[in-house]
Formats: sequence, structure tokens, C-alpha cells
Amino acid sequence: MGKTLILIVTDDPALQRLLTTSLQNNGYCVLVEESVRGALAALDRHGPDLVLLDTVVSRQSGGDILRAIRSSSDVPVIVVSQDVSRQERIRALEAGADDVMSQPVPLDELLARVRAILRRCCPKERRCLVLEYDRVTIDLGKRRVYVDGQEIHLSRTEWALLEQLARSPGRVMRHAELLTHVWGPEFARETYYLRTWVSRLRTKLQDDVEPHQIILTRPGLGYLLAEPPMAVD
Repeated sequence: MGKTLILIVTDDPALQRLLTTSLQNNGYCVLVEESVRGALAALDRHGPDLVLLDTVVSRQSGGDILRAIRSSSDVPVIVVSQDVSRQERIRALEAGADDVMSQPVPLDELLARVRAILRRCCPKERRCLVLEYDRVTIDLGKRRVYVDGQEIHLSRTEWALLEQLARSPGRVMRHAELLTHVWGPEFARETYYLRTWVSRLRTKLQDDVEPHQIILTRPGLGYLLAEPPMAVD
């Protein structure tokens, strides 16, 4: 299964270590950025599922940072702040935060809030469970794939790649986004690696005849799964 990617935005080394260790130990993939500019670039390049934002970043106000994020993305954001007065909480929520937590961060509560927000906000949870094409059926709920009515076997990596595409049919997923979600941030630049796995997946799906291909290439950008003629919740 593709990994849930969480972007941590803080220039506090201690908070970086604390959050990264806790999230990785609970199965999440983590990216860390120390600046607003870096965070905005990571949002565009990697498409994280959730952002943990320390409002004391680059001496900018939390509201300014949130508005910058919201200008380009609707990704869920949990603010981690040392100042959680009622007015600060209201300002953060009005600027676009989905939740606000105080420091020091209670890790068990943080993880519970992360899970709750991902259940509620992540587009992956709102997608249909079965995608039906002319020859291919993808059952996300049962984690099965059929070609011409016959179930085919996919490796864990092949399934993770297909699932990542199938959760957002019709949306171009950038190379770095797919690589990060399926293999981890250390693979974000390995586009040749991704092309190899996409080729393997297409072969298994017998997805090599135009105009009926379902895995589509967008040169220089990434890949997308075509919108299905039929989709079942």
C-alpha cells in the first residue's frame, strides 16, 4: 500500500526529531522543511497528505504561512504552536488550519489527531472503491485487479503504485509525488526507476494498446489513471 506522506515544517531541530521519530515509528513517510519557501515547493513537488506546521518559522506569522499554503493547496494542516491562547487558536483556524495543538506535543494525542484528520480530510478516503474500465477492474477495497474478468497477481510494489494512481483518477501525479509515496523521499528523483515499474504494471494489465490505455503518461510531469467509464462506491 502507498505510504501516507506527512510534511513537517519547522526550523526547531528538537521538534523535527521528535515528530519525525514518532511518525516514522507509526508507519508514516516524513518530509521535513525548515522554511516557508521550501514547504511550498514540497507541497507542489511531493503532494503530502498532511502538514504539521510550527508557526514559528522564518520569523513569519502563523497566519501568513497558512494563507501562503492555502493559496496553492487544500492539504490538511495541523498547527503546532507555543502560543495557544483562544485568540491565537481562532486566528489559526480562520487562516486555514484544520487543528491546533500546543507545545510540548503529547505524542499519543498528536497521532490520534493525525489519524482522525486523515480519515476526514484525505481525498483517498472519498474515492470510489471499484474502478471499471473496458478490460480492467480495480477493486481498491478488496485489493484485487482483474483483466478480462480474470484476477491477476501484482507484487506489493506494483499494487502500491496502481493504488496511488487509482485513488485519484484523472489527476496527474508528478514523478516525485509517486516516488515519494510508494518508495519514500530518498527515491524522489529516480524517474528512470518509476518508468521501469510503470512499464511492468502496464504489461501485467495488458495496458499497451492506444486509445484504450488507462495508465497515461504526461511527459515531463508524471502519470495519471484515466477516469473510469464506471465507478462504484
